[in-house]
Amino acid sequence: MTGYINNNLVAVRQGDSFAINICVSENCRPVDLSTAQIRMQVRDNNNSLLFEVEGTPVDVEHGKVALLLTPEQTNIELGDYKCDIELIREDGEVHTIFPQNINQIGTLKITEQVTQGA
Repeated sequence: MTGYINNNLVAVRQGDSFAINICVSENCRPVDLSTAQIRMQVRDNNNSLLFEVEGTPVDVEHGKVALLLTPEQTNIELGDYKCDIELIREDGEVHTIFPQNINQIGTLKITEQVTQGA
């Protein structure tokens, strides 16, 4: 539950779960995602894939999905990582939906935690 998302930043505390709730619309109308896929990739500065998350259906007919980050995925070194979220349509079209500004790179920021496992 801890974390936030804005124009080009997803921030989450190291080792925490975080749900990124997405509502996709086009021309002010929800996009039916029942035959589409939502995918997030997170890469390090060497462009190596750290992890990938597939969208979990919430209300796909009304464009709603969630990307569920697990503690295992967010338990990486503190810092900033490159990320994006794509909509992949059934016909093969790919649309980057995060970040929305084509002149920016999306960032996943992993922030410090205090509680450590036993």
